[in-house]
Amino acid sequence: MESPAVTFTLAYVVFAVCFVFPPDEVRSAGLTVQSLLSAWLGSEDAAFVQYHLRRSTGTLLAHSLLPLGYYLGMCFAAPEKHLCFFYLASKGWKTFFFFAVLFPAVTSALAYYWSRKGWNNHPLARTLAVHALPQSGWRAVASSINTEFRRIDKFATGTPGARVIVTDTWVIKVTTYCLHVAQQQDIHLTVTDSRQHELTPDSNMPVQFLTIRVASVNPFVKAFDIRLNSTEYGELREKLRAPISNAANVVIHQSLSDLFLETFTSLVEINQTYPVPSTQAHCFYSCVIKEETNYTVGV
Repeated sequence: MESPAVTFTLAYVVFAVCFVFPPDEVRSAGLTVQSLLSAWLGSEDAAFVQYHLRRSTGTLLAHSLLPLGYYLGMCFAAPEKHLCFFYLASKGWKTFFFFAVLFPAVTSALAYYWSRKGWNNHPLARTLAVHALPQSGWRAVASSINTEFRRIDKFATGTPGARVIVTDTWVIKVTTYCLHVAQQQDIHLTVTDSRQHELTPDSNMPVQFLTIRVASVNPFVKAFDIRLNSTEYGELREKLRAPISNAANVVIHQSLSDLFLETFTSLVEINQTYPVPSTQAHCFYSCVIKEETNYTVGV
């Protein structure tokens, strides 16, 4: 029989993974940073940039508390280790506790620094400032993004931790801790990779995922990759101003019929050749000729 410490450790690892990379079931239960801090974060539709300034900061703080939560849980799961009394704990656990307290302390100080002067010190604010005109600042860029995000004609896809948003002016990739932003007029897009999955959690059909490299002519904008389902490729291309080059010569399945033909062809190619006896071949050709001769009905 496993000890309570081992059981708690396994359960906490599962909890930590689901908390950092929440599946759909966890999101529907509201056990995410966005749900737990919804009162502080505000509305994404009302103020997209300000929402993600707070969300990225709150996410970093919440995740930094996970090691400390494990230590506190082990105080009750393994009382024989005397973790509740720091001076009685072993050297290894003392080191772990030191870093478990250090992580949230550093992230709290960092979050306080980011929030100073109206979030001017936040990495996202510095990212947006790169796109600002000389006589304006990052807030003008944020206002433009907020306005375009509220429009219903934007392209949006992906999970909350890896979303892709394309508006009339901006290409945005939302990740767990940061945002990548590029201006449409400055970018070059290239399909760099394709992955095909036989089954997905949302569908029993095989799907193809494309990786597209977004590179900007602005030297201060770092290139980034976006990932999307091949069936959404056409909608994405309609929203973009710049063409998408296919440097890797990837065959893109934009519809279910394209994917069926590709799968059917691959299965036919791996089948062995069946030698047809001369009598069967003669019968086959006779049937075909007869069908063609008797075909008198038009549809």
